Amino acid sequence: MKHKDGKTGYQQDKRTRVVPMTIMFIVLCGVSFYLGGIFCSEKHRFYTKNAQDVAKAVQSTKNSAASSLQIKSVTFPQCSSEYQDYTPCTDPRKWKKYGVHRLTFMERHCPPVFERKECLIPPPDGYKVPIRWPKSRDECWYRNVPYDWINKQKSNQNWLRKEGEKFLFPGGGTMFPRGVSEYVDSMQKLIPEMTDGTVRTAIDTGCGVASWGGDLLDRGILTVSLAPRDNHEAQVQFALERGIPAILGIISTQRLPFPSNSFDMAHCSRCLIPWTEFGGVYLQEIHRILRPGGFWVLSGPPVNYKNRWRGWNTTIEEQKTDYNNLQKLLTAMCFKLYNQKDDIAVWQKASDNNCYSKLANNADAYPPKCDDSLEPDSAWYTPLRPCIVVPNQKLKKTGLKDVPKWPERLHTAPERITEIHGGSASTFKHDDSKWKVRAKHYKKLLPAIGTDRIRNVMDMNTVYGGFAAAVINDPLWVMNVVSSYAANTLAMVFDRGLIGTYHDWCEAFSTYPRTYDLLHLDGLFTAESHRCDMKYVLLEMDRILRPNGYAIIRESSYFVDAVTTIAKGMKWGCRKEDTEYGIEMEKILICQKKLWYSSNKSSR
Repeated sequence: MKHKDGKTGYQQDKRTRVVPMTIMFIVLCGVSFYLGGIFCSEKHRFYTKNAQDVAKAVQSTKNSAASSLQIKSVTFPQCSSEYQDYTPCTDPRKWKKYGVHRLTFMERHCPPVFERKECLIPPPDGYKVPIRWPKSRDECWYRNVPYDWINKQKSNQNWLRKEGEKFLFPGGGTMFPRGVSEYVDSMQKLIPEMTDGTVRTAIDTGCGVASWGGDLLDRGILTVSLAPRDNHEAQVQFALERGIPAILGIISTQRLPFPSNSFDMAHCSRCLIPWTEFGGVYLQEIHRILRPGGFWVLSGPPVNYKNRWRGWNTTIEEQKTDYNNLQKLLTAMCFKLYNQKDDIAVWQKASDNNCYSKLANNADAYPPKCDDSLEPDSAWYTPLRPCIVVPNQKLKKTGLKDVPKWPERLHTAPERITEIHGGSASTFKHDDSKWKVRAKHYKKLLPAIGTDRIRNVMDMNTVYGGFAAAVINDPLWVMNVVSSYAANTLAMVFDRGLIGTYHDWCEAFSTYPRTYDLLHLDGLFTAESHRCDMKYVLLEMDRILRPNGYAIIRESSYFVDAVTTIAKGMKWGCRKEDTEYGIEMEKILICQKKLWYSSNKSSR
C-alpha cells in the first residue's frame, strides 16, 4: 500500500521506529552513566564497618545452612630461618626485578598468590621477650634485632651502640650527635606550638632508629617514623623493638598511605631525600599530607650551608644554589619560612586559600594546582603527580589553628566527619561512648592491657579510632588501620590527634615480623572474607605479632570456630568469650601466640 507521497507504508513505519529507538538508547546510556556515577562516588554505602550490622546480614543469609563456618584442622610448618625478618611486600630478594629509577624497587611489590608463604616465620636464634616500656626506649636485646650495620657505620653519631647482649640507644643522630633532647629543645624554641598542644601528630621521613619520635612521646606529640627497608638493615625494626611508632615506606613514585591535610608537622633530619628533583614531587607529597598551617622542619643540607658546606663534600656555590632552589619551590607551593637558627629551618604551610587562589589564576604557575580528577585522599598505590593538592575550601576547621588543642581534640567530632555518608557529631559521640564500654570489657578479658606487657598495638580495621581513644591513658600506642576499600575515615583519626594508615588486608602489612604486642580486629573477616582469604590474613597476623603477644578477634559467630581452627594450626591458644552485652551472633576470641624456636634450616 502506498501513501499520498508515493512511499510505502513499510518505509514510513521504519522511519518512525528509528526515532523512538534512538531516544531510548540515549536515555538508557544516560541512566547507566548516572547509576554508575552514584555507585563509584557512594561505593562506601555498600561497605559497613559496624561489625554487628554485618553480622546480622551474615547470620540471616547463612543460618539456614549452618550455624558457623567449619573448616578442617590444619598445621602450618615452620619457614626456614632465612625468613626470620621476611617482609613480603618489601623483600630485598625481589629488588632486582624492579627499576632503580627513583628507588622504585623499595616500594611495595607484593608477591602473587602462588608465591605466598604458608609457613610460620621463626624468631632469630636466642630471641628473648622484648624489654618492657619505657626501659625499651633506651635498650633492646641484640639477638632480637641482630644487625650491626648502623652500629658500625653510625657509631660516631651515637645512633646506637652494642654492649654485651644489648643495643643501647644514646639518642644521637646525624644532625644531633650530642643527643636528641637538646635537638628537640632547640626546635621547640623555633616552634612554640610544639609545647602547648597545638602540634600533636608528626611524621619523620628517614627516621634512623626513631630517636626523634621517641623523644617527642614525652612531649605529647605522636610521631609516625617512616623509613624504607634499605642498607640500614632494620631502621623500622629497631624503632618498633624500642616501642616507638614506625612503618616501612618511602616517598618514590606513589603517594604515602595517609590522607591529605593530616599531620601537624613533618620532619627531615638529613634524610637524603632530593626535595627539588623530579619536579619537586616529593615535597609536594609532604605538602599534601600536612594540614593547613602545619610545619615542615629540615635540618641538614642545604640549611646553614655557609657554615656547613665543607663537611658535605660539595662547594658553597652548589649549596647556595640548592638552598635557593628549595626556597623558590617552597614559596611556589604556598609555604613561608617560619623560623631558622643554625642547622634547623622551619617552613609553614599556608593556613588560608589566598596563595592558592593566585596559583589557580596563573596558567604558568609551577607546580600547578591538581585538577579535580585527582582525589586528595586517594593514597593506596596512587601515583605521585607533579601538582599541588589545594585544601578543600568548604572545610573551615581542619587547619592547625582551627582544630582544638590536644587533648581536647581527642573527643571532639572532626569537621570532616560530615564528608562521610551517615557521619555526624552524634554518630561520632555514639562511637566514642561505645568504645569506652568495649575497652573496659576487653581489660576484664585481657588484664595485660594497661600494663607494661603491651606497648605496640594495632587496630586492624578501625572506623574513627575509638579503641585507641578509649585506651589513650594506658602506656601503649595504637596504629589505626583503615581499609583501602572502606569509607575514608582515616582523616578523622588524624583530626582526633591519633595516627594510622591505609591498608588492604589481602596483602602483607608494611612492617617487620614480631613488631606488635596486641592486634585487635572488629568484624574484619565478616567484611573482607569475600575478597581476602582468611588463612592468609591470619598468617600475616602471626608474622607481625610478637611471641607471647595477643590478638583480640571480635567476630560474627559464623567465623569464630574457623578462626580458632586456623589459630590452633599457628600454635596460638584461643578462648571464646561473650561480648560486653552477651550477644549470641557475635563473640570475642582472646588469643595468644606462643614463643617457639626454629628447628627448620632448609629453604621453604
